[in-house]
Amino acid sequence: MKIIEGGVCAAKGFTAGGVHCGIRKNREKRDLALIYSEVKATAAAVYTTNLVKGAPLTVTKKHLSDGFAQAVICNSGNANTCNANGIEIAEKMSGLLADALAIDENDVVVASTGVIGEPLDIEPIRLGIPALINSLNENGSAEAAEGIMTTDTVKKEVAVEFEIGSKVCKIGGIAKGSGMIHPNMATMLVFITTDAAISPEMLRKALSGDIGNTFNMVSVDGDTSTNDMVTVLANGMAGNEIIDYEGEAFCAFMKALNTVTVNLCRMIAGDGEGATKLLECKVTGAKDEPTAKTVAKSVICSSLLKAAMFGADANWGRVLCAIGYSGADVDVNKIDVSFKSAKGEIPVCVDGAGIEFSEEFAKEILLEKEIEILIELKSGDKSATAWGCDLTYDYVKINGDYRT
Repeated sequence: MKIIEGGVCAAKGFTAGGVHCGIRKNREKRDLALIYSEVKATAAAVYTTNLVKGAPLTVTKKHLSDGFAQAVICNSGNANTCNANGIEIAEKMSGLLADALAIDENDVVVASTGVIGEPLDIEPIRLGIPALINSLNENGSAEAAEGIMTTDTVKKEVAVEFEIGSKVCKIGGIAKGSGMIHPNMATMLVFITTDAAISPEMLRKALSGDIGNTFNMVSVDGDTSTNDMVTVLANGMAGNEIIDYEGEAFCAFMKALNTVTVNLCRMIAGDGEGATKLLECKVTGAKDEPTAKTVAKSVICSSLLKAAMFGADANWGRVLCAIGYSGADVDVNKIDVSFKSAKGEIPVCVDGAGIEFSEEFAKEILLEKEIEILIELKSGDKSATAWGCDLTYDYVKINGDYRT
């Protein structure tokens, strides 16, 4: 398996594009994106756990009830959430696209991201769909990735090539996510495409099995969004024997899917609103996986720790504090903590107590763009990883006037 170029267009039979249709005031920013498969694809999705859900999620869930889809349309700049006519607008979006592409409207995934509680006018979308379809091309992943961005500062796309049997398959994805990011899905939209042949049942199993260790382990600010969705389309054009049971082929598919999702997780966490650093918390030696996950999530969500990482302050006590209130059943007298980056690694806590270390070297380590927080619980052999970012002055600036 290897990383390749192409994003959502890497897989055979997929094209993508993006345009500015007028939802966003800035004409230089695309605000409407499209992903299209030459043939109908099996499809699966997971959605936010927030009780307040964007109208597009309700419509998409209904459309994917049969396990198939052929196109994804997504607008940015307006979440189409908490609107009296939200369902109607989402249905019109999918209907207009379906008519223009000559496909069944039930085969359209519809998504929106942006400000909550503001009416979404269908006219810019209706007028923009012809140009959107004309923008479709085999190198359009970056344009689609730009079209779904809100406060993101960088486009997020990745793809990998792998083999199932004698067939070369590809899987790629794009994502958006910068703020309102928290475990159990976040303000993130992720669209993944693959040319592997896999049944709807096994695709759902693969996605649900992956989410718990990837996107649900990402946190930027502790807020769980209303519009999160991760969708996978598999059109089977690679020609492999269909994956319809848990065997070697399914394992190969899961590994490729996980490679894509982990890369996107790191991109989302590293591009947190106002962030300057990617934080990766690795917990080892846990008695079971739930304990490892609970500890990793608690540490990565700690505002005090995130602020310390922004200041390159090796305040390891905040790691122990976050573990202590996490609710995880751990022996605090066995915990080791280290900080690691490209500059090296420095132990700061052994058996739950501080040790002497060089503050100067620790600062060098923590001034890097990617920081690992390593926690050893010494109580078992289970592990977990969570991703987040530092907490900076700019986070408050961005969210202080996000709507206005």
